[in-house]
Amino acid sequence: QVQLVESGGGLVQPGGSLRLSCAASGFTFSTTVMSWYRQAPGKERELVATIPIFGGRINYPDSVKGRFAISRDNAKNTVYLQMNNLKPEDTGVYYCKADRGSFGWWGQGTQVTVSS
Repeated sequence: QVQLVESGGGLVQPGGSLRLSCAASGFTFSTTVMSWYRQAPGKERELVATIPIFGGRINYPDSVKGRFAISRDNAKNTVYLQMNNLKPEDTGVYYCKADRGSFGWWGQGTQVTVSS
């Protein structure tokens, strides 16, 4: 059974940092593309970052470029999202996603709220 469990969200002041984690199980993590998405209130879910299996360029939307960084630890079956210099517009539910061929799985999400 595939499971993706996000953690690390919470309330943070503008300019603060959070590190999100997504622990995966039920599939071969090391050969699976992993991504982070987010969904702000009233908006569509958007891609934040995708980390490929064997390294390579990682693209970020302009809204998070230079502030967010995705990484993975294949030994721990975990993907991370380091978020620095957080802004109120980063508020939303953050989801990790696993893509393996024609299959895709979502986590349940973790809430990030940036507010003073």
